[in-house]
Formats: sequence, C-alpha cells, structure tokens
Amino acid sequence: MQIVTALFAGLVFGIGLILSGMTNPAKVIGFLDLAGDWDPSLALVMAGAIAAAFLPFRLAGRRSGALLGGPMRLPAATRIDRRLALGSLAFGVGWGLAGYCPGPALASLLSGGIKPLVFVLAMLAGMALFELLEWRPREGRHETA
Repeated sequence: MQIVTALFAGLVFGIGLILSGMTNPAKVIGFLDLAGDWDPSLALVMAGAIAAAFLPFRLAGRRSGALLGGPMRLPAATRIDRRLALGSLAFGVGWGLAGYCPGPALASLLSGGIKPLVFVLAMLAGMALFELLEWRPREGRHETA
C-alpha cells in the first residue's frame, strides 16, 4: 500500500508541477528576474503549496506514526546554521542558473530534452559528492543524532 500511495503522491506532485509551469525554466527564471521582466505567477503557486501543506504538517507533528503505519519522519532541526545557509545558497544559485529545482527537473525528464537530463545528472553527481564528503572521517568531528 505504501508504494501505491507514494506513486500516487508522486504523480499528483508531478502533474501539479507541469500544470503550474514549474517545469518551464523560462517561467522560473522570469520569476527570479526581479530586475527585469518579472513574472510573479510562481509566487502564487508557492503560496498555494504552503497553504495546502500547512495544516497537514501541523497535524503530522502531533502524531507518532504515519497514516499507513510507518514511522513519522519530520525534520527535527530548528536552528539555522552555516551548513543550512550554504546549502540554501547553492540550491538558489543552481535554481537561478538552470531554471530547475529537483522535482521539476525530474518531471521534465519526460520531455526528452537534453537540459533536464544534464541538470539531473549534475544533481546526482552533487548528491554523490555530498555523500562522499559527509561520510569521510574528519578530525574533531562529532556525530550528533
């Protein structure tokens, strides 16, 4: 049942990305171009997503388990640190340069274009590099759970 639910959620998410224009890099870059011909329509998409997710996330935070019986896995970190700030900066720069973020890039793979393919391959390489650096032993590093 969990696989079917995940497939359904992924399909709804992907269709929503396509219908909202998030898979169109020109539209995304137009949204990010505050000094040029700014396109504010994606701000409405983001506001709608936040509004739709607000109540379910608040309710999920009060539960010990997911509706399908699995463990509840919500982020536990609450402070903004250097790693979060640098990661957010890297994400934003990549989004601004390419016009893609991970979800829309994956949905755009179905278009058959080379740009989403290059982006996804670069994204996977970056994720692999992160994992290599994250698991490399460092002097003075303490693991926290």
